[in-house]
Amino acid sequence: MEMRKADLHLIRAGFILFTLALVTGLAVPVFVNPRMAVAAHVNAILGAIVLIVVGLVWRLLVMSPFQARFTRATFIFSAYAAWGTAGLAAAWGTSRFTPIAGEGHTALPWQETVVQGLQSAIVVTVFAGALSVLHALRSRPALAERAESVF
Repeated sequence: MEMRKADLHLIRAGFILFTLALVTGLAVPVFVNPRMAVAAHVNAILGAIVLIVVGLVWRLLVMSPFQARFTRATFIFSAYAAWGTAGLAAAWGTSRFTPIAGEGHTALPWQETVVQGLQSAIVVTVFAGALSVLHALRSRPALAERAESVF
């Protein structure tokens, strides 16, 4: 277990995603389903915030090198995949897994299946990342000392 500093990779990935969210917001009118495009825009903003926050609190997490790589990968994948999947759903007009935002739209069965599979993978991945962070935050004397020095 090693002490880390803020993770610039996560912070950078968060600001890149934030920029993509802004571009998505500008492009809302050109999507087949503009309501889902707004969802992609908001989803990307929230994902960017999560990436930036996890990057900033990275030094409080006590993890092995493998757990650190795993946690970083799960958060980056889930944030970008959520944005991309919502963008695909907006572009294709899928509605199977998004009945409220997709109301009134239908897509080809293979497009519905792709979006459904990606959304399922995102749920599993972000849940695994959250559990990893909870595990890394479990009570330890060294963690308590680090938290006190930050605040």
